[in-house]
Amino acid sequence: MTLSHLGKIQVDGLTKVFIKNKERVMALENIDFSIKDGEFVCILGPSGCGKTTLLRILAGLEKPSSGEFNIQSSESARHPLQSMVFQEQGVIPWMTVEENVALGLRMRHAPKKVINDRTNHYLEKVGLSKYKNLYPKELSGGMKQRVSIARAFANDPEILLMDEPFAALDEQNKFILQEELLAIWEETKKTVIFITHSIDEAILLSDRIFLMTSQPGTIKEEVTIDLPRPRQMTQVRSDPKTADIFLKIWTHLQDEVQESRNQ
Repeated sequence: MTLSHLGKIQVDGLTKVFIKNKERVMALENIDFSIKDGEFVCILGPSGCGKTTLLRILAGLEKPSSGEFNIQSSESARHPLQSMVFQEQGVIPWMTVEENVALGLRMRHAPKKVINDRTNHYLEKVGLSKYKNLYPKELSGGMKQRVSIARAFANDPEILLMDEPFAALDEQNKFILQEELLAIWEETKKTVIFITHSIDEAILLSDRIFLMTSQPGTIKEEVTIDLPRPRQMTQVRSDPKTADIFLKIWTHLQDEVQESRNQ
């Protein structure tokens, strides 16, 4: 089987075992999925099911114990393979907003014009153009996450890996950033894997939702979201079609939490 011909991201039999206190702890077991180019996929599952571990493996920050994955690169000479946005703000405190957003491009030694153009473009997209000379200590939490998102897109990766980037934000800032993220994604059509604990957020953002089991984590089911785009949270919360999807996912999560308590 040639993984590279099956999808933008192809994962087969991925398993991860950690050694804790001289005991083997299986975090992930036989993960299989394929994601198409330009697809937006959310991953939902109970706490401790291995969602972040999976993302870290795809980012090259962890190695799988067994199994394999492939990220198909279309223009590897021009683009980095992946960028990751973490739950905590990953901004560098001694750099200005502009310098933070440009960091990936500078590290890749991109031409100065490309750095300036892409940095300014995404600063404008996330509403930070007039704050570009400020330092992170002068920004709110929501603004710091905007910096992280702008930097990730400015770096022009093949895929974008997002680990609950809005989890720590208040509802108002979360809604604003969700809409900004979707607007940028509609423009760029990057392949995105997005971890969240919010069912509403997953329905709003994704083409498909992967539902994970409790530890050891595996993908139990996929839910396709066929709501028309562009979407807004008001639509997600009022559309009768989403009520059944919400209930299905809620039931899954409740069952998995109960299962983990019975182990």
